[in-house]
Amino acid sequence: MKLSFGKKLVTFVFLCSICCIAFADTKHTVEKGDTLYSISKKYSITLDQLRKANNLTDTDVIKVGQKLTIPGKDDNSSTSKIKTEVTEYVVQKGDTLYGIAKKQGIKVADLMELNGLDNNSVIKVGQKLKIKTTSSSVKTTTTTTTTKTTTTTTTSSAGTTTTVTTPIPDTRTYGTSVNADKSTIWPVKNPTVTTVKGKVNGVQLSAQKNESVTCIREGSVMYIGVYRGYGQIIFVQSKTGIIYAYAGLNTISVKKGDYVLFGKELGTAGVDSLTGKSQITFMVFQNGQSIDPAKAPRN
Repeated sequence: MKLSFGKKLVTFVFLCSICCIAFADTKHTVEKGDTLYSISKKYSITLDQLRKANNLTDTDVIKVGQKLTIPGKDDNSSTSKIKTEVTEYVVQKGDTLYGIAKKQGIKVADLMELNGLDNNSVIKVGQKLKIKTTSSSVKTTTTTTTTKTTTTTTTSSAGTTTTVTTPIPDTRTYGTSVNADKSTIWPVKNPTVTTVKGKVNGVQLSAQKNESVTCIREGSVMYIGVYRGYGQIIFVQSKTGIIYAYAGLNTISVKKGDYVLFGKELGTAGVDSLTGKSQITFMVFQNGQSIDPAKAPRN
């Protein structure tokens, strides 16, 4: 039986529709309690795949009712298997969330999400953290490649290992570096002072490795957390309402709510994640505006 041109066209369009549906991306509507991690786990994809499909960064927050694209799978002549492994890491002296994430080849946001941590969380020596790694094994008709989606190491079937490091762009603007005026008290001793501007304004103070960082104005510890690019940070509010921010700490010696006196050790200096130098970033805020840290009141 011969089909008319019209029927052939309808049949062709119908078959094309089936093919499009078969390989179309899935849509997920965000519900209460959803996280990027739980959604990626539900659809057996990686966090990177989910973020890439929706143009999200590791700092973006999803909202209830938001529609997310779940990338589809087109196998063709290859087969793909995704394997997820969760291991434990015991926090060592000097560890930071950023340092652990970098060491394990994962993102800080993913590490915090998996362990139920937030910006107010402080890790302690001996604490056990879950580490999630995802590996994807892809087999084609000619080669076999195994890659860890969260690492920068690729191993080929020939046994060749290639490591690629993608640097994090430093978006801060730096001013002139000068030796500290000896008459000015700083959180670390005899630092080189470099003005820095970006999302926040302040100064970078050079420091010795794990040098003690001390309070220069007594007040209450109002916040302890992690800020991307700066590591661990402490906010101390003085009696007059001025807020002193000590960022880039390797370890923290106080807790939220403590009243700290002048000269009290707040923690130790860490290594800046963008420059690789041992230093801290120091900022001061008054009435919601940043002020010159060199002119801020000291005790």
